[in-house]
Amino acid sequence: MGTIVVLGIGNVLWADEGFGVRCVEALQQRWAFEGGEPVQLVDGGTQGLYLIQHVQAATKLLIFDAIDYGLEPGTLKLIEDDAVPRFMGAKKMSLHQTGFQEVLMLAQLTEKFPERVLLIGCQPQEIEDFGGSLRPAVRTALEDALALGVDRLRAWGAKPVPRLAPPGGDEAVTVRTLAIEGYEAGRPSAAQACRIGDERFLLQP
Repeated sequence: MGTIVVLGIGNVLWADEGFGVRCVEALQQRWAFEGGEPVQLVDGGTQGLYLIQHVQAATKLLIFDAIDYGLEPGTLKLIEDDAVPRFMGAKKMSLHQTGFQEVLMLAQLTEKFPERVLLIGCQPQEIEDFGGSLRPAVRTALEDALALGVDRLRAWGAKPVPRLAPPGGDEAVTVRTLAIEGYEAGRPSAAQACRIGDERFLLQP
């Protein structure tokens, strides 16, 4: 038996850029994996080359990420296997994607590339909102992305079952302070904390 790695990448501090991380977080909150091929969930954040060990260890790799396809916000697109590194290189949206393309290419170079790879990407609506969260269209798409991901995990030999209790603090894939519930509850409104700069310095004389 191999190892299935589910990797969410992105930056939760920049609105829809956090889509991939929020997918992995929600997957862990709702599903446990009992029997079948082992599944490792990874909050990849913006770690770039530090993710190489996870990619090289994977027999099958499922990636969630926000990808700028130039489509309607919330649109999902699936890319598979050898097309994934080429696609991510052509569609860079942020620095973390540049780093992750290098991870995939390094895994190929070292001949430790997963047998199967699936990228579930979502068209973001807004990323230029520091401290913002997922926009409604992307939050809705997250549900469809999770359903697609769980179906693929089953097809790959994993056995997801609905989780009866939330994971313990030590198990949580996302740092507690950045988990979406705490993040939303502690985030000041845009009126209280301007996210585009202080208007006193933006106004022209």
